[in-house]
Amino acid sequence: MKKIYKNIIVCFSFATLLTSCEEELDLSNPTALSNEELLQTDDGFEFLANGVLDAYQKIPANEFLLTELRSDNVRANSENGNFPAINAYNVDANNGDVSSYYSNNMSTIKHANTIIDSRFLVPEDQQYVVGEAYFMRALCHFNLVRAYQNVPFIDKVLDVNTEEALDYPQLPEAEVYEKIIDDFKTSIAYLNGVEQNRYRPSEGAAITFAAKAYLSQPNPDYTEAELLLASVVENSSSYGYSLIYTERANAENFDLDPDVITDDEYNANLVIDYGEVFGNSISDGYSDGVLEGTWSNNDALEINDEVIFSIAYDLVSSDNYVTSDSGLDDQVETDSESHSFAMTLQGPSNGVNIATLDFLEVMNPELQPVRFYASIDALSYDPTDETNDTFNAKFPTDGEIGDNDWIVLRYADVLLLYAEAILAGGNSTTDSRAIDAFNLVRQRAGLEEVVNLTKDELLEERRVEFVYENQRLYDLIRFGEADNVLTAFSNANSLFYTSEKKYLPFPQTEIDNLPGFYIQNSGY
Repeated sequence: MKKIYKNIIVCFSFATLLTSCEEELDLSNPTALSNEELLQTDDGFEFLANGVLDAYQKIPANEFLLTELRSDNVRANSENGNFPAINAYNVDANNGDVSSYYSNNMSTIKHANTIIDSRFLVPEDQQYVVGEAYFMRALCHFNLVRAYQNVPFIDKVLDVNTEEALDYPQLPEAEVYEKIIDDFKTSIAYLNGVEQNRYRPSEGAAITFAAKAYLSQPNPDYTEAELLLASVVENSSSYGYSLIYTERANAENFDLDPDVITDDEYNANLVIDYGEVFGNSISDGYSDGVLEGTWSNNDALEINDEVIFSIAYDLVSSDNYVTSDSGLDDQVETDSESHSFAMTLQGPSNGVNIATLDFLEVMNPELQPVRFYASIDALSYDPTDETNDTFNAKFPTDGEIGDNDWIVLRYADVLLLYAEAILAGGNSTTDSRAIDAFNLVRQRAGLEEVVNLTKDELLEERRVEFVYENQRLYDLIRFGEADNVLTAFSNANSLFYTSEKKYLPFPQTEIDNLPGFYIQNSGY
């Protein structure tokens, strides 16, 4: 046993493995055990699986800065420092967020490989943890290949300080995607029939991400993606997936006339629905045709039928906590940290989280009567003042140590990816399957249905549906529109985008670890 595990990293154990999808996953017990000690317990591999999810908690903390802040959706409100440099496509290989995002994904991969390396020792009743490990390894490599393009694919617990690391060079992007898809497919096999838990990887999540990888690779395989996504859409009820959506006949009446639901009242119902997707509720108040309350996080709403996979964060009122920047030598990191303070309503104090004027041209009360009020802080919105700062309302947690969960995948994404796969790179489609999937998302947004779906409409729909969810940059790249859109945006705002800047620089720390082994990305 000692020989088998001598190179396996030390993980944290966690007191409770919650298998019910009705309870939030607890990742907060600060008891540190070695892997040998863990695996002498009945639930050792389950504890290791929780360690993988705990490691992933660090990843969203700076993902927003490297994705959404590098899109045309948001901007930084100062001229100096790290945030405006990222916003201006002016980062270098020594940037701390560039390095941390890479290392946090690699750390999670190492945790996952701990289980995969020892998969033949996993008890029969805990085999699902192997599927979770393959899923998380694939997800982290998917994060990395989209951010840095040509990356190593690490398929074992690896000591980067030994010559063994020389066996893992940067791979061509297409080869990385092949391995990612293989991992997701392996996870599907292990997770088949496992009870759905929205705080853990699942079969439906693995199928969807395999499809998204097919769509994202340099030569998209639309046929395979469509088949995979169809299996989720056509069996959504058995998976328990659906959009949060109120039919007009069931809508709440906010005015005095109980027999009439106006369009404004119905849209207010849909605003509440859309906010609930993110676990948010709005305080009472309705006048002049709109809700006038403020949003707050409600953990009772965070587990819902639209969420397929999310990372749990729990509000802990304590002076004795560890943030996502804490090292392993500090006290154990807990889930009291916010997934990303920069993305919350408090984020403006850090100089980010501000909607661009370009985005507010498509996200406003007239064009988006539902998603506007659940995505944008309406109290800060003033279209008459071009210098006004308008902020994100999807993550309304007060303070840096917040409890907004981070949604990795939700059903609206499945529907729009399905439409994208059917569109198959074309300019438009009248295929009823794509139209129906697209219109479900439109209906929940209070918008008219379409009978002909265009590529531009689909890309624009994804922009307003998933704003602040770190999807826009990768959507532009996947649709082949990044250079057109971001060049125009950059020129209009005196930024420094070039085609090479779609991808981040390979971290200098990685290059320094193995001098002469890795090649820096073009443009850096």
